[in-house]
Amino acid sequence: MNQLQRLQAIVKQLRDPITGCEWDRVQTLASLKSYTLEETYEVLDAIDKQDMPELKKELGDLLFQIVFYTDLANEQGQFNFDDVCQAVADKLVSRHPHIFSAKTTNKPNWEQLKQKERDQRAQYSILDDIPNAIPALMKAEKIQKRCASVGFDWLELKPVIDKVKEELNEVEQEINQTTQKQHKIEEELGDLFFATVNLARHLKVKSELCLQQANQKFIRRFKQVEFILKQKGYTLRDATLEEMEDAWQSVKQTEQIK
Repeated sequence: MNQLQRLQAIVKQLRDPITGCEWDRVQTLASLKSYTLEETYEVLDAIDKQDMPELKKELGDLLFQIVFYTDLANEQGQFNFDDVCQAVADKLVSRHPHIFSAKTTNKPNWEQLKQKERDQRAQYSILDDIPNAIPALMKAEKIQKRCASVGFDWLELKPVIDKVKEELNEVEQEINQTTQKQHKIEEELGDLFFATVNLARHLKVKSELCLQQANQKFIRRFKQVEFILKQKGYTLRDATLEEMEDAWQSVKQTEQIK
């Protein structure tokens, strides 16, 4: 028995209706979704930290989720782990005919191959199979890339930047209304986010990762602000906004010098 088989056996034992774990027995495909998302982000966090021992552990946790899902589907007579492996192997081979087929020498367009698969599934729209559960920034990028694959896209950067400015102006217009309408502000902010993702895409930047980096930068800087204030005998609640801003600017200047 290899380690994958051992893991599958453990999952089956946990799911046993008599001797299994009470928590594992009651799980469903839907109930596991939040845990899978959490484990995925923990994998990404370990990669960002370049912590290989932690990455090994987190990849194991993510693999456990996959084995768990597969076991649930197998119980329902839908598919088993071998079927999952076969599906992804077949897809990789079909999307790399220049490697796995002796008849093809030219490198194919990845998006065209995926579109061919969608057409074979008789989708009504090129946007039909974009998952709803993925993070919003990532979903916006997928929508835009899918539309760009059929020519619905700007070819130059200037109109992309102009669109961001236009959407920002529309946010300001809604804010400046005599009677603010929250749903309209949310709608215009959403348009601004979408346009900003489009700008990032044109600049070859992954929006989700870009924002994650911005979050980490802010956390790093704010912790230094806390440290500076503490050295001066302040707590965050004691310090004024001006004092916090001075500390923030000091941190930024120190980082720029480095």
